[in-house]
Formats: sequence, C-alpha cells, structure tokens
Amino acid sequence: MEQVMTYDEFLERVHEGIVTPSGNCPVTPLLLMLQGKWKNQVIYELCVKEPMRFGELKKNLGSITNTMLTSTLRELEEDGLIKREQFNEIPPHVEYSFTEKGRDLTPIFYAIMNWGFKYEADNGKQKQG
Repeated sequence: MEQVMTYDEFLERVHEGIVTPSGNCPVTPLLLMLQGKWKNQVIYELCVKEPMRFGELKKNLGSITNTMLTSTLRELEEDGLIKREQFNEIPPHVEYSFTEKGRDLTPIFYAIMNWGFKYEADNGKQKQG
C-alpha cells in the first residue's frame, strides 16, 4: 500500500516514528539499494543523459572496471531502478535507462544536490582536516 504524505505531515509525524504497514522504516529499502561506491554515480550519469551505452558509462565514470560496472548495473536493474535494452543489430549493443521507479528518484537527487551546494564549503573542510 502506497503511503504518501505532505512534508508538513512528515514533520508532524516523524517524532512518533513513521513505519510501513509491516512495521519497517520506509527509508531503509532505498538506502540499501543505493549502497556502494558506484550506484549513485551511475544514476547521476543517467540523469545527465539517457539512454546510455555501457561504453559511455564506463568512459564517464573513469576508474570503474568492466566487472564492477556490470555488477552495479545488474544490481540497479534487479532493484527495478534501471532497465537494460538489448539491440540485436550489427553491431549489437545494449542501452541503459531509467524505469519509472528510477525516474521517481530525480526529485530526491535534486534535493541532495541543493544540500550539497549549500554545504559544499563545510564538506571540503571535513576532507582536509
């Protein structure tokens, strides 16, 4: 059952403890899906341009290995955040893009981006010291 509330309702209820109908924290599943060094970066690349081919993602991500990129893409696909479309042309190729579930993360990444810009100076101090 989908439970949607306004931000004001969230602020009002969060101190009571917000849980899913099965009694779990509603944030945990997403945090588990996004764990790992590369998942957020792959999602960002797909925000910039989609669909993207494997080679484009690898080039844009720099130091990621083929094995790690394959593993990351498979996990994101298993979680239903991206889809893989294979084209049986010559030469054959594969493209990755968001599913509706993955695209629904865009406002979350927008909010995280704004937070990052707001506190960028603070984050730099932590890394140096």
